[in-house]
Amino acid sequence: MTARVPSGVPGLDAVLHGGFPQGRTFLILGAAGTGKTILSLQWLLDGLRRGEKGLLITLAEPLPELEKNIAPFGWSLEGLDTLDLSPLSETVVGRFEEYRVFPPAEVEEVPLWKRISQAIQERKPKRLVLDSVSILRAMSFDPYQFRKNLLTLVGLLNRMGCTALLVAEPHDVEEEVALALAVDGVIRLRREIGQSRVLELRYLAVEKLRGSDYLSGLHPFRITGEGIVVFPHVVYALEEAKPGRGLLSSGVPNLDQLLGGGIEIGTATVISGPTGAGKTTVGLSFLATAVAQGRKAAVYTFEEAPESMVARAKALGILTDRHLRGEKLRFRYVNPLTLYPDEFLALVRADVEEGCSVAMIDSVRGYSLAMEAFGDLVAHTQNLVAFLQSREVTSFWINEVEHITGDLRLTELGISYLFDNAILMRYAEMGVQVVRFIGCLKKRLGPFQTDLREIRFTEKGLWVGEPLTGVTGLLSGHVRPWRPDER
Repeated sequence: MTARVPSGVPGLDAVLHGGFPQGRTFLILGAAGTGKTILSLQWLLDGLRRGEKGLLITLAEPLPELEKNIAPFGWSLEGLDTLDLSPLSETVVGRFEEYRVFPPAEVEEVPLWKRISQAIQERKPKRLVLDSVSILRAMSFDPYQFRKNLLTLVGLLNRMGCTALLVAEPHDVEEEVALALAVDGVIRLRREIGQSRVLELRYLAVEKLRGSDYLSGLHPFRITGEGIVVFPHVVYALEEAKPGRGLLSSGVPNLDQLLGGGIEIGTATVISGPTGAGKTTVGLSFLATAVAQGRKAAVYTFEEAPESMVARAKALGILTDRHLRGEKLRFRYVNPLTLYPDEFLALVRADVEEGCSVAMIDSVRGYSLAMEAFGDLVAHTQNLVAFLQSREVTSFWINEVEHITGDLRLTELGISYLFDNAILMRYAEMGVQVVRFIGCLKKRLGPFQTDLREIRFTEKGLWVGEPLTGVTGLLSGHVRPWRPDER
């Protein structure tokens, strides 16, 4: 099995299935501003912290400028072996040189390749960054000589067992195919502007990794105050929920009766209804029961502030200080348009790894607003549902429908098939009053009652009545007396 060199970039090792294969040479591709130099230096400095000798050869950016640019990350080149071959390292500021007899390539190219080769052989680094190959290619007036010198350099690195990152621009590969062929791996960084024209999107993709498997696809990343963080795009298979894990109670006897005892553990439930119907409150009642049983739970809210949500639940007697003590119940506010889908999934995954076994997404509409700029909403939702099911996490998804009455629709996004259970909440006009009612439309793993029941929110908590009888038209919102001969 090929030994791996850790990348020092959070999330990237998962994409590379453990890190860069040791003793190989890799091309880091990306247009200006995509983060090529940051990623390369982050890897090089990680090696320094591990006690591995590294060498930075810069051909474009002078070392003093490089030091200034990495200072905001809290980084320093101190202790790192460096070789500054940038133009400003050997010329006096304000002095311009021009070759009139020979082309620049004939004067500078060969000595430059020799100095690089000599430095590598003398300093014997275990990690090398050459930033950038684009300068060497631009100076080469003969494509054949460039290919020959590049292959010689890669061969030297491989013989010495040095793991190397060569930084380059995308057009270099487009115009010189030999560049990608000479190396053992190619990683491309991309920077795009989203459909909203507001969001800046950054992605990383492995295009080649000779002799090794890797995680394919586009992996979003951010440039943070501590460097690059990658959020691997892991696709989880949607599986059928498994019976026999027990039931999670709502803490409301008549609601549990409606649901055949409660919600099966490890399943996904959508609670759907118009605004103000009490969907979030019903979801929180399940989480409160879970916490009372010693489980950890998390609420991810895209719309309402956690403080408001907690205050309302306390006023209804659903949550108490006992539920909130010790972070058994965690609230996370997610500002829409700020997280990649895979970044949000990484947040949820971290909570699950810390023991969270019950989660609530509030709401599907807020989640869709946050994720729609990043591709297919249904695919992202399915992936999150599949992940939670794979970890046996009981999840509740709060979904708001536009219409207060009439036009029955479980979701407006075509994702109802993803959920194991479906709870419907509606309004109906009864006499001169508007009442709320609740029903169960679907439950894959167990029995449930098909009747509709009135639901109220009181100071003592949720109240769910007996099955409504003698009326019809509840789902349309226009109630009228029901006669047996209408069956």
